[in-house]
Amino acid sequence: MAGALTMLSGSPLSYLDLVAPSSDSASFWPDNTRLVISLSMQFEAGGEPDFGADSPFSGNSLPAGVPDLPARTWFAYGYKEGIPRMLDLWDKHQIKVTSHMVGQAVLNHPALAKEIVDRGHEGAAHGMSWTPQVTMSASEEKAFVAAGMDVIKEVTGQTPVGYNCNWLRRSVNTLNVLQELGFLYHIDDVSSDEPFISTVNEKDFVTVPYTLRCNDILLMEGRHFSSRHFADQLKDEFTWLYAESATKRRMMSVSLHDRIGGTPAMTQVMHEFISFVKKQKGVRFKRKDEIARFALQDKHTLRNQ
Repeated sequence: MAGALTMLSGSPLSYLDLVAPSSDSASFWPDNTRLVISLSMQFEAGGEPDFGADSPFSGNSLPAGVPDLPARTWFAYGYKEGIPRMLDLWDKHQIKVTSHMVGQAVLNHPALAKEIVDRGHEGAAHGMSWTPQVTMSASEEKAFVAAGMDVIKEVTGQTPVGYNCNWLRRSVNTLNVLQELGFLYHIDDVSSDEPFISTVNEKDFVTVPYTLRCNDILLMEGRHFSSRHFADQLKDEFTWLYAESATKRRMMSVSLHDRIGGTPAMTQVMHEFISFVKKQKGVRFKRKDEIARFALQDKHTLRNQ
């Protein structure tokens, strides 16, 4: 194979040889795109609950009502350092990402939320707070989702069309609620490596699949997984999906959280990864709203049975 693809480490592909795109590959993605990479930049810091928020300090039990002060500093890193650093990285590489924003985080840091959108990124919804939706009634959930949606619209000027539940735990009513409120897609699904359409309230609704495999909060969490491990995870995921993308529609999802993905070591890893994949033919970075809109109008999009 001419021009063999190399890993980030410089060694040749170890899993399978890449094959040329099929003759009808234009039907997979527009603009001669072979593989789409979708980056999430979760804006949650500043919206976490006062007590009991997941953090590297969660295992240290505190008496009831005692604030977890070191955890607060961990979250504060997300809006002080993490998001500003990632925004500069995206600008450096001229790519756009999707930022799912917790409504309370937006209220507490409106200038940062507006900057995300003003710099060309998608402002998507992530609930009004970290309150789980799974036990809400349909009317409670609709009010909760609408409140977060309205905050983002008011602060950033952009109406969210995409949604992400806290820890992906949607209720049996969530998709109906999202459809009623005018959303186009959700990401609370890890069952596929390409977008697909479901019928909700007799209308088409898109799932743009999320990731647990290339997700900093699951793998890193400040304790168990190094930035080099994450680099290998991204490299291996890309290698296989890029090969598959020769014969089918493929999308790679990467999830970065403000207080984790925006650390210096992780930003270095993402810089290396983006620099590498941009050199590969037909790789494009797309916001999730772009992916959803394409999926809705393309006749080849899979439909969930």
